[in-house]
Amino acid sequence: MRIALVAHDRKKDDMVALATEFAPLLRQHTLMATGTTGGRLQNEVGLTVERLLSGPLGGDLQIGARLSVGEVDAVIFLRDPMTAQPHEPDINALVRACDVHNVPCATNVATARVLLGEVARR
Repeated sequence: MRIALVAHDRKKDDMVALATEFAPLLRQHTLMATGTTGGRLQNEVGLTVERLLSGPLGGDLQIGARLSVGEVDAVIFLRDPMTAQPHEPDINALVRACDVHNVPCATNVATARVLLGEVARR
């Protein structure tokens, strides 16, 4: 599967912990991530990740574009609902694209674990 990984600043530690927990599974799939998140996943977890732009610089839109042409099978987007994001329209567009194209999108650690558990069963 092609899995996109995105995490807001206050959720990056959660993403690293989640990726560490599921590292053997994630290594079996093609991963892409926004800039800083991807860097941390490479450096701290040892995953092979295609790094796109940072979210505020267009990374969310890059993932959305790939998703809309069938190049993303699942999205894990650990959002920080308590902090205003300057690129909120891009965030909403990515989540909306998941809904439009029927692509699973986990937006917190609990739903990410459920999604990755399902990926493991395939």
